[in-house]
Amino acid sequence: MKTPTLFLGHGNPMNALKDNEFTQSLVELGGSLPIPKAILMISAHWETQGTWLTAMPEPRTIHDFGNFPEELFQEQYPAPGSPELARRIAGELSEYNISLDNQNWGLDHGTWSVLKFIFPEADIPVVQLSLDRTKPMSFHYELGKKINFLRDEGVMIMGSGNIVHNIRKAKWGENPEPYDWAKNFDKWVKEKLDARDYQALVETSLESEEGKLSIPTPEHYQPLLYILGASEDSDKLIYDYEGIDMASMSMRCLRFQSI
Repeated sequence: MKTPTLFLGHGNPMNALKDNEFTQSLVELGGSLPIPKAILMISAHWETQGTWLTAMPEPRTIHDFGNFPEELFQEQYPAPGSPELARRIAGELSEYNISLDNQNWGLDHGTWSVLKFIFPEADIPVVQLSLDRTKPMSFHYELGKKINFLRDEGVMIMGSGNIVHNIRKAKWGENPEPYDWAKNFDKWVKEKLDARDYQALVETSLESEEGKLSIPTPEHYQPLLYILGASEDSDKLIYDYEGIDMASMSMRCLRFQSI
């Protein structure tokens, strides 16, 4: 049976230190998932020119943020890497000219801040796939289709980002009321997901003012496109979490599960 493929909202890095409704949902998700042979993660926080894969045996934990408590910088997620898997993916997708990173990157907070709740033992090999910042939305969706074969081999494909992510509009108080545009765009995306209208999600997400406010820059939205590409019509669509944090950040988590 194919492994599930998942999109995870990750939001405020402080969630990594919290026991709240969102992190509890990740713990519950981990308890319901099969244990994969490895994880291929597409995180919003690794943008590159060209497409890259981490290929080091022991990726470092990257604290790619600032102005947070020291406790957060002490967090470690010492999962192994898999140079073999990285080389295999690059070989299978030779037409993409994917480069291998043996030393520079690692596991950024888009990866470890969610995996620490889902697979807390940090014993599953993790490889990150970068986002080529020079490519259009359609490129990321089509590349998602190309990596679908990994689901037959026990590799779990995950995307970590946010359907709505506008940090400049964020409200930092306790449980602020979400903006209407954030709620409306998150609802629009859910409607398109339910209808399996992926063309709209790839091609028209930025045509509305709500879309432009929700996706001021594309990197948090693009991981979703990989998951759509890696999904299949026969998969069951499951929403593992719904909610908007900081008024302008959708924390929606979803998966496509083989049935």
